[in-house]
Amino acid sequence: MASELGRVIEQVEKDKSIDKAILIEALESALVMAAKKKYGIDKEIEAHFNEDLGEIELFQFKTVVEEMDDDANEITFEEAKELDPDVSVGDSIGVKLDTNQFGRIAAQTAKQVIIQKVRDAERDIIYNEFNIRKGEVVHGECRRIEKGCVVVNLGRTDAILPTREQIPGETFKIHDRVVGYLIDVQQTPRGPKIVLSRTCPELLIQLFKQEVPEVNEGIVQIKSAAREPGMRAKIAVTSTDSDVDPVGACVGVKGARVQNVVQELRGEKIDIVPWEEDETRFVCNALAPAEVIKVRVDEDNHSMDIVVADNQLSLAIGKRGQNVKLASILTGWKLDIVSESKMAQRQDDAKELLKLIEGVNDTLAQSLYQYGFTMEQIANSDAAVIATVPGFNEDKAKDIQEKAKELLASGKHAEVKAKQLEAQKAQNVGVKKSRSAADEQLKAEMRALQEKEKNEAETLSEVSKEDSSES
Repeated sequence: MASELGRVIEQVEKDKSIDKAILIEALESALVMAAKKKYGIDKEIEAHFNEDLGEIELFQFKTVVEEMDDDANEITFEEAKELDPDVSVGDSIGVKLDTNQFGRIAAQTAKQVIIQKVRDAERDIIYNEFNIRKGEVVHGECRRIEKGCVVVNLGRTDAILPTREQIPGETFKIHDRVVGYLIDVQQTPRGPKIVLSRTCPELLIQLFKQEVPEVNEGIVQIKSAAREPGMRAKIAVTSTDSDVDPVGACVGVKGARVQNVVQELRGEKIDIVPWEEDETRFVCNALAPAEVIKVRVDEDNHSMDIVVADNQLSLAIGKRGQNVKLASILTGWKLDIVSESKMAQRQDDAKELLKLIEGVNDTLAQSLYQYGFTMEQIANSDAAVIATVPGFNEDKAKDIQEKAKELLASGKHAEVKAKQLEAQKAQNVGVKKSRSAADEQLKAEMRALQEKEKNEAETLSEVSKEDSSES
């Protein structure tokens, strides 16, 4: 029997990957609970696993007394001396209990405790195993779908792929292969809760690590990534080796590497852009394929005004603003795309406002604008800072500063600025109307062309019928 218990412990340890000490502790705890159920919960009972005998021994501790009044909790000095010759009156001595006397209820209690302890140990092992794997890509199989949430079989346990973490329009069927990024592992009363994602940018990075050896080895580094799941994504790459082209390495021969990632993400278009330490150049790269003419940087608001040609505006913004949105996330800068004509209008309006200050001509207004000064900034800046602008000294800076404050206080500046905004709105409405008119004209031309083609087809049909009747 003893050797059988040892073999059972070793087998469970091997099958369930549960440490032997945890199993022994579970058995000891179960037997103590069963013993207390039989002998009373107030009894001081302990269990110890005997390695030599291969069995768990139960001991009830009793107090050594000269004359016994409570036979359940006390033992006479003579009886105690037979168990331990060095015992003294007042000591507590363990008396071995017969485990064979346990009844059915006590045995059932022990079984339940052991099962619960083993289950808890399994949960802890699974939690620890997957907790250290957070940030990895895992592969599984779709087990079932519950209210849009996909339950993924990972082998030893299940994970969930919530609806919010699924690529829009993506559908799964039972037994479909599922690849996801392990974003979270939570310990719950029902066991570990493992959460996967297919929408996070980290999944894109990890897929490139799997597909591109240079990325996995650290030769090519992915600096940042941005995604519009299922639609479009951008990654910024750089190389630590001058002989390795980071973009070419990620694209692969005939685009094989990037296409494998695209297929895994259900056709999501991926732009691979070179990372630059110079942030303005990096932003220009991120806005590809649009060509940037000029960049105005606002360090205070961490934003950039990007000037593009009028015919490049829609390309720079992208469908539903995707291109500029992803470029902004990728670079970490707030980006405002402006057409060349609109930027020229902004410059003219800004210089017009600056020329309201007495003594500021077109050249000085241009200098102030180039240095990023507005009427409000002139009024609130230090005169010494304004004096650094070409064409100004400290006295002149103080003079225009006072005049700028007077203009702001009088409300004239606000009045002119409001008129400029009204003119811009009217211009935008005019552009929309002209576009609408152009669209209507194009539609009318298309209808006329279709009508003409229809009439020609009918004429040809009639001529063909006449020829056949004559023959």
